[in-house]
Amino acid sequence: MSKKYKNLDLDNQLCFALYAATHSITRAYRTRLDGVGITYPQYLVLLVLWERDQQTIKELAVRLKLDSGTLTPLIKRIENLGLVTRKRSENDERRVYVSLTVAGKTLEKRVASIQKQIACKTGLSDSEFFDLRDSLYKLTESMNDNESNKVIPA
Repeated sequence: MSKKYKNLDLDNQLCFALYAATHSITRAYRTRLDGVGITYPQYLVLLVLWERDQQTIKELAVRLKLDSGTLTPLIKRIENLGLVTRKRSENDERRVYVSLTVAGKTLEKRVASIQKQIACKTGLSDSEFFDLRDSLYKLTESMNDNESNKVIPA
């Protein structure tokens, strides 16, 4: 039986290839991060804070491409683990700063090896790894640009 729309085959879907790869990588991270007591989304927040400590929730949201409604409960859970603190700005109460605690800073060294384990598990050479990463960033930027320039019919 001939299929009418070959472009609808699952194996032809970029979205499915990305979904399956993301699922595999996050599953690999999850099993390793369980050992240090954090989840994958918490890991992402900590990565941004390890790059630059003491950021506002808005800055974290922009960097992680999340809305503050999603990010705030996530940060509260990380705070309950004793890894970060939240503090309102004295000048502008709408601004909440998130900072690493000593425990949060100490965790960075333990977690650094996890990223290396995952990178090795991909089976990609260094150049393949970086090329794929750069292509995915380019794809994300392109999709976001196309979405924001979308013309809405009247």
